[in-house]
Amino acid sequence: MFENRLLKVYKHKSKLAKRQGITCYRVYDHDLPEFPFCIELYEDKVYLAEYLRRHGMTDEEHEAWLEICVACICKLLDVKDEIVYIKQRKRKANRHDQYEKTDSKQEYFTVMENGLKFLVNLTDYLDTGLFLDHRITRKMVYEQCAGKRVLNLFAYTGSFSVYAAAANAASVTTVDLSKTYLQWAEDNFAINLLKNKDQYFFIHADVKQYLKTLQPNSFDLVIIDPPTFSNSKRMKDFLDIQRNHVELLNDVLHAVSKGGTVYFSTNFTRFVIDKENIQATTIKDITRATTPFDFEGRLKRWCYRIGK
Repeated sequence: MFENRLLKVYKHKSKLAKRQGITCYRVYDHDLPEFPFCIELYEDKVYLAEYLRRHGMTDEEHEAWLEICVACICKLLDVKDEIVYIKQRKRKANRHDQYEKTDSKQEYFTVMENGLKFLVNLTDYLDTGLFLDHRITRKMVYEQCAGKRVLNLFAYTGSFSVYAAAANAASVTTVDLSKTYLQWAEDNFAINLLKNKDQYFFIHADVKQYLKTLQPNSFDLVIIDPPTFSNSKRMKDFLDIQRNHVELLNDVLHAVSKGGTVYFSTNFTRFVIDKENIQATTIKDITRATTPFDFEGRLKRWCYRIGK
């Protein structure tokens, strides 16, 4: 059953990926309840995440079952098992969980997306360093930010920032609470030979507090992809995206120039945007327009383009 399903989706998605020149994409995502995996290809390597659930197997039985599944994946994807990276994760993990370290192998390698290079790590963290579901959104930003002052909030490893810099943005400011991920972002800039210190800024800060310090007309384009919830000890106050999104977005819009654009995304599946209280001229739901082929029907995030 698993073999048949995996073969079907891999045949379909690999053709689409090849046609579009995409080398990193999601192959399978919990298509069958009995096989709760997320399988992603990062060029010649396979990322296999098993969502934890009550399976009724002993540890030994589960290990044997997983080995059979991995053998099946290797056969169908035509890869060797040493390049399959296995991770176990909770079904309801939020993006703020990305800060939790799970290993310390420090195995980084470079992948390409739209001619740009990104470092990924398939062993040490819950997430890999590159959110594949925002592939189209990154391209949208790239096409709009030439000559603009760009701000990337909750920036993670700075992939949006790399796109903005590569598109000749006037300046790119990357803000995150984690020094580890800010350094990762700087490393992503370095491998793309983006080294202009007069234009690129990496700021270690609590985004909610940082926004309060900004003057009007500070930026022309902002990307904000906050966690659903965060109560990090490094934050002055906890963040609940449903509760806080109006204040957060109004603070962003306060710092944006007239005619500027904000790209806002959230992974909270039950999110409801409060359009009436957001001080914007336009709010457009672009979730569907930013959904890549490998996430169709399975994307659990929202994305909006907000104009001032």
